This record gives sequence, C-alpha cells and structure tokens, in this order.
Amino acid sequence: MITRRYRTVALALGVCTAVGLGGAADAAQCGNTGAGFEAWKQQFADEAKGRASAASLAALMTTSYSTATISADRGQKSFKLTLDQFLAKRGGPAIVSRGRSLKQSQAALFASIEQRYGVPAGPLLAIWGMETGFGAVKGNINTLSAVATLAYDCRRSEFFTDQLYAALTLVDRGILSSSTRGAAHGEIGHTQFLPKSVLNYGTGGSLDNAPAALNATANFLKAHGWRAGAGYQPGEPNFAAIQGWNAASVYQRAIALLGKRIDGE
Repeated sequence: MITRRYRTVALALGVCTAVGLGGAADAAQCGNTGAGFEAWKQQFADEAKGRASAASLAALMTTSYSTATISADRGQKSFKLTLDQFLAKRGGPAIVSRGRSLKQSQAALFASIEQRYGVPAGPLLAIWGMETGFGAVKGNINTLSAVATLAYDCRRSEFFTDQLYAALTLVDRGILSSSTRGAAHGEIGHTQFLPKSVLNYGTGGSLDNAPAALNATANFLKAHGWRAGAGYQPGEPNFAAIQGWNAASVYQRAIALLGKRIDGE
C-alpha cells in the first residue's frame, strides 16, 4: 500500500511511532547513491545485534542496493494527475467490471468479512484491483533489498528503518525470506502490505492468499476508524480510513469512487 502509494504508500500505511527504532539509521550513515550501501548494512547489523536475530541479520546481509526501488520512489508522477486522468491510467472501468463479478462469485467471503469488520465489498475490491489488478501484478523486486535500500536512503530513512525492523521480525516468523519478491517499496501480497502492516494487521495466513489479504485489509480499515454502515465517500465518516491506506489524495478519491460503483451505488 505505499506511495507509488507512497505506495504514497507512505504509504500511507502509517508513521513511525516506536521510540528508538530510528536509532540505527541515525548512527549508520544514510546515503543518496548506492556507493555506501554495503558499509551501511554492516553498520546497521552491528547496531541491531540484540534487537534482531542473527538469522534475520544474515538475511539482511544478502540484500543489494535496489536501483529499481529508488527509481520508483523518485518517479510517482501519476499522483499528480486529475481524478479522471488517474482512473483512465489505472483502468478504472475494468476494475469496476471485474470487481462486480468477484463480488457476486465470492459473495460468501465478502459477507463474512463485512460481518467481522464492518467493511463492505466495494472498497476492498477497489483496493485489490488498484493495488495488484486482483493479484495479477504483485511485483518482482526483492522485498528485503527494497526495504533495506529505503532504510539506507536519506529521503525517508526513519520511516523505512521502522519497516526494516518489522521485515526482520517477519523473517524470524517465516513470513519473509531473502528470496521474497514484491513491489518496489517492499509491499507484498494481493493488497500490498508493508512489513509493519503485515505485523499489525495480518490476520493469519500468507497475504499471497487472496482471502487472507482481504481480511487483513478490512482489519486495517477497521483499525483506522471504519464504522459499519457509515459512508466512505469524501466528507463521510469512513473516508478517513481510506486516507489511512494511502496518502495520495487522488488515490483516496479513486478508491472511494470505484468502491461505490462496484457496490452499485
């Protein structure tokens, strides 16, 4: 979910709230090119001992500087489009059509999610379609390399240092490995969760499994203030939860509009 989302993504997925997690990045020297990445990794690993396991730090040491991640992070021009331009670029009509079909064919799944979290099918399907084309494009960039690169990069080092610690925890839990691949900012799964969001809102099961990802997404929205039965268009109570998902205004409005159309309103 970052600021591509970010995914805008920042991500949109939250802010660093844990005291002290940025300390390693403060001490290890950040950089704006790949030249210092290997030295930074070693500094980070040395400082993280006792806070991260030896196995997870070994996985960190296999990472490489991701030029694809940096390119994506610096080139998020679509968020400057108008809403109509953004929907055309992202294939809004196709998302609505496919979303309506899935709402019918997976009615039992969406009914169970709404009963548990209060989130209807429309916004979940809009997010799913917007993020990965309903699972068709989940990304092919090494996840640990992406997160480590952004933790090293001076632009948002503190935020992504927090994400890196979460990623190392996920390595220990067997959810991530040195070979896991996903989107450019380290998002994984059908709805593209950053590592910290996997920890905070995952409800069990791999997010490469659509039902698990959709449950986690509904859990995220509920945790960000979603109220069952309330509206989710701009100005309505649940729009704030959608804003929590993604920091880009045009993305937020697109999700609300597509969700409304999928729900047949």
